[in-house]
Amino acid sequence: MLPIDHYFLKHDEPTKSCLQALREIMLASDKRVTEAWKYGMPFYCVNGKMAAYLWTHKKYKQPYIGIVEGASLHDPELLQEKRARMKILLVDPTKDIPIRKVKRILKEVFSLYD
Repeated sequence: MLPIDHYFLKHDEPTKSCLQALREIMLASDKRVTEAWKYGMPFYCVNGKMAAYLWTHKKYKQPYIGIVEGASLHDPELLQEKRARMKILLVDPTKDIPIRKVKRILKEVFSLYD
């Protein structure tokens, strides 16, 4: 089993299903997106540049999409926390994934790499 696949399978439900769904959304959102295992986490690259990643928040115990160039985005639902450059989008695994919101944000993220 590849480390990237193990990452998704090691989580308990409902986090596991949420992360796997976010993975599928990320990969389907833009034909230029590729998945890579970097820094011990799944990264989503555009034209070979790291654009986003998936992880779980230690404090909130929720999966999130980390956006490398998050400082360039001004969506109020993105959290900056103590990061200078990155922002995150928390996703509650006990609720339906807000697919429209996720796709809208990903479209904006990936457009930074045009």
